[in-house]
Amino acid sequence: MVSAPPSDPILLLGDPRLRIVCAPVADLRDPVFRNRAARLQAVLARFRAEHGFGRAIAAPQIGIPSRFVTMDLGSGPLLLVNPEITWTSEETFTMWDDCMCFPWVLVRVRRHRSISVRFTDGEGRAQEWPRLDPATSELLQHELDHLDGILAIDRALDREAIISRAVFEADPGRFRSQVDYVIDAKSTE
Repeated sequence: MVSAPPSDPILLLGDPRLRIVCAPVADLRDPVFRNRAARLQAVLARFRAEHGFGRAIAAPQIGIPSRFVTMDLGSGPLLLVNPEITWTSEETFTMWDDCMCFPWVLVRVRRHRSISVRFTDGEGRAQEWPRLDPATSELLQHELDHLDGILAIDRALDREAIISRAVFEADPGRFRSQVDYVIDAKSTE
C-alpha cells in the first residue's frame, strides 16, 4: 500500500481549490495520473485507519483538479474515473451530510434516493452502476459534486441546515427527526 505523503492533507473549507471544476482524465496510463490516483487512495486509507470510517474522497479534496474519485465500501479501494450520473430517481430524501473538508459541520441536504452512474475503473474498463441503493447514491452525489466545485454547504436546505457536529451529537434524536434518511453516524463521505 502506498503511504500518503505529508504534502497531501485533506483541504479544508475555504480553500479555493475546492471550488474548481475538474478536468476530465485523458489517459489512465499516464504516470502522473497513476501517481495521483495512488495518492488519493492512500489519503482515504490513512483517514480510515486514523478515524475508523470514511467511504470515499474526490481528487479535488487533496488539491488535484481531475475528475476521479476513490471509494472503499468495505471490500477495498475502487477508482471511479470521469464518473457521471446518467439517471436520477424522482424520489428524494433529506439527510445530514458531512464532509472530510469540514468534519466539524453537518449539513441538511436533499439527495435523489437512487442514481445510475457511468465511469471508467482503474483498469480502464467502462462501468455502469444502475439504480443504486440510497447509501451509495447519496455518497456518489456528494463526491461528484466535489468534481464540479460544489460543496454540501452549497446544498443546505435553509439557514437552519448547517450545524456543528458537537451540537448534533449532544441531541441526535432531535436532529435525526428533521430528516427522512439517516446514514451511519460515522460515515464521513
